[in-house]
Amino acid sequence: MKSLFPIISLFALALANPVFAAAEHDAHHQAGGGAASAKVAASEGTVKKVDKAAGKVTIKHGPLANLNMPPMTMAFRVSDPAMLDNVKAGEKVSFTAENVGDALTVTALEPAK
Repeated sequence: MKSLFPIISLFALALANPVFAAAEHDAHHQAGGGAASAKVAASEGTVKKVDKAAGKVTIKHGPLANLNMPPMTMAFRVSDPAMLDNVKAGEKVSFTAENVGDALTVTALEPAK
């Protein structure tokens, strides 16, 4: 019986690992970290700089509630470099910024109406 203990222990650990990973994954989605999270409201700001080569836009913005961020001016990566063709420095914009892969990223960007 002693020789079965290590085998049973390893088997139990192998089964438990996916269970914990699945529970953590579900908790992440319930906390709003996944694709199932609600649509993020657009924010307003003023474009300070467009850097097409780097795929970034610098925006002076108000508070970004979804990112828990106070008003500031900062450079954001853009999810689609083609968005940068539609805006220029000095222009007021409506945009959505999200945390994508640990990088603050503009996922929607258009001139303000």
